[in-house]
Amino acid sequence: MKFDTPATTNPIDRLRVVGKPTPRIDGPLKTTGTAPYAYERHDAVPDAAYGYVVGSAIAKGGIAAMDIAEAKAAPGVLAVVTADTAGKLGKGEKNTATLLGGPEIEHYHQAVALVVAESFEQARAAAALVRVTYDRTDGAFDLAKAKEGATKPKDGKSDSDVGDFAGAFAAAPVRLDETYTTPDQTHAMMEPHATVAAWDGDRLTVWLSNQMIAWTTGDLARTLGMPKEKVRLISPFVGGGFGGKLFLRADTLLAALGARAAGRPVKVALQRPLMMNNTTHRPATIQRIRIGAERDGTITAIAHESWSGNLPDGNPETAVDQTKLLYAGANRLTALRLAHLDLPEGNAMRAPGEAPGLMALEIAMDEMAEKLGLDPVDFRIRNDTQVDPAQPGRPFSKRQLVECLRQGADRFGWAKRNPQPGQSRDGRWLTGLGVAAAFRNNLLNKSAARVRLDKRGMVTVETDMTDIGTGSYTIIAQTAAEMMGVGLDRVTVRLGDSSFPVSAGSGGQWGANNSTAGVYAACVKLREAVAGRLGFNSADAVFAEGQVRSGNRSLPLAQAAGEDGLVAEDGIEYGDLDKRYQQSTFGAHFVEVGVDAATAEIRVRRMLAVCAAGRILNPLSARSQVIGAMTMGVGAALMEELAVDKRAGFFVNHDLAGYEVPVHADIPHQEVIFLDETDPISSPMKAKGVGELGLCGVGAAIANAVYNATGVRVRDYPVTLDKLLDRMPEVG
Repeated sequence: MKFDTPATTNPIDRLRVVGKPTPRIDGPLKTTGTAPYAYERHDAVPDAAYGYVVGSAIAKGGIAAMDIAEAKAAPGVLAVVTADTAGKLGKGEKNTATLLGGPEIEHYHQAVALVVAESFEQARAAAALVRVTYDRTDGAFDLAKAKEGATKPKDGKSDSDVGDFAGAFAAAPVRLDETYTTPDQTHAMMEPHATVAAWDGDRLTVWLSNQMIAWTTGDLARTLGMPKEKVRLISPFVGGGFGGKLFLRADTLLAALGARAAGRPVKVALQRPLMMNNTTHRPATIQRIRIGAERDGTITAIAHESWSGNLPDGNPETAVDQTKLLYAGANRLTALRLAHLDLPEGNAMRAPGEAPGLMALEIAMDEMAEKLGLDPVDFRIRNDTQVDPAQPGRPFSKRQLVECLRQGADRFGWAKRNPQPGQSRDGRWLTGLGVAAAFRNNLLNKSAARVRLDKRGMVTVETDMTDIGTGSYTIIAQTAAEMMGVGLDRVTVRLGDSSFPVSAGSGGQWGANNSTAGVYAACVKLREAVAGRLGFNSADAVFAEGQVRSGNRSLPLAQAAGEDGLVAEDGIEYGDLDKRYQQSTFGAHFVEVGVDAATAEIRVRRMLAVCAAGRILNPLSARSQVIGAMTMGVGAALMEELAVDKRAGFFVNHDLAGYEVPVHADIPHQEVIFLDETDPISSPMKAKGVGELGLCGVGAAIANAVYNATGVRVRDYPVTLDKLLDRMPEVG
């Protein structure tokens, strides 16, 4: 199905199932421990051996020698895989570093060997017997030092220059010029990267934890030098990803190599230190923001420049993208610069670009509002735009940022905020309120599905879409139930299998809108087949309550299936609507914090998110996505930081004990409001994404609240008490 004109009224608009707060249909499997996660696929592969990964002990250099004899002779060992024994390997299109290092070493904890044994303990013990001699060379591990040598990214697309920024900024009566930093961060998902691999002749089946099945199938086949048709990936449940499982990673490649070497299935899970140093992370940034405005608060000039680092051939953190679109201003400049760093690969983490970019931009907006003597909410509203500022002839498909800010301010009690920092007290706590705008683009990707109707009237949906804890099973079932006129109990959803039609996958908050649109397209085709089988005109056939009605005739849906059933397959493909209209999602975050007047301990007290993100397909799971994102924002603001050893080139706090994330005691009351919105330009579902929008801006709202509480402006995340203590107000 080609979607190239705005959606009109369609069966989804009935909202009998779609749009209802529906508990996740996979919930019982997860709460009873019966959901089949990758490392636990004993049902599919009962005799799997265990693989243990050996990671490089240096960050830069090469392997001079490797002795695996003692490891191979250890009890229970079946095979030892190294770059020398693995045979010729290619490299996935989406991999920056090679997944099995040697002789060259590109980063710390790059995999250099896999030991396969009968038990996990035997594999781990034997891995300690692998003797590697390295030739260490100097590497670059400090972004601040590498900043001056940073260059334009290869594509150069993120640099933009509209109007005369330099002239307008110099002429502006009120100006801001500040630099902000965000640290390296890691995904810290609960389920580690894990894979079970099994060969049947020249065919490979892989059970794994992965967000993008088609991407990973292609890159695994490419790396192994085999036809993609002979590789099958299965990932029905993913225990968290946040972007860290978008791509082929070492666990999957090594499990496949280990299984081939050992002649039997092999399971591999990355130990926590390798999850931090062997996989991907959100790169640190240095961001300079300049804003010029008239005294009435009208922005006349805005510039955002960002520096980040990565391995050769890696990409920058696109922290400036939201600044191209969020606020008005005739004169604009954005630029990205990429430094070569020999740290582990930087890549996508929830809301890449906008999450760290808004952590800086939305502090700058508060600082500018203070310079102008304006309320921060009013300043943002004053500079709203309904068109792409760089292309005024290109309107937003739907933009309710002002409504988000106003409704949020009213709901949160913003009018009671004392604009004078450091003046509000609650016993020993200094209290403050903060706000930030939320922004994330709506990304469109083609997505397909297969829908079956059997003689019982049961509907089965098959698509390689994944559920990473986001509720994909449920919204896909809701879509099929709505389209085919049946209850949720009559729908079965099968996901995460490369033998199914290729979906959009889970990432970039594009999964919900695109995957359900693909199911919608397949159901349209199935409805046509049903109508034809029953002798109805598909254009006026009504599907409801297990019946198909046209005029004064009504027949059971199941009757159309016959003994053999009906099958339809189709997908959504997009025209140029996203070029004619800017498609984005918007929101506003409000936060109250308390800061201990004596110790500078920071506590978040309450949080509110107001979101405008198209039709909300399932308010229950969408709320869960937003409060999870808000929680992630608390971590980014107050605690999360991969500490870099700038001498040896690795992340020191490479486990969940040293890398701090929020726990229950850190998270107070959270409230989420979804504005009543549909966006017919987005898809037939009239939906957009929301799972990443809930993160965007949260960090800045917290930092702004800390400033309102204390009068201390922190521009370097995370906002920890040591950055406040010596500048705190005098304790009365």
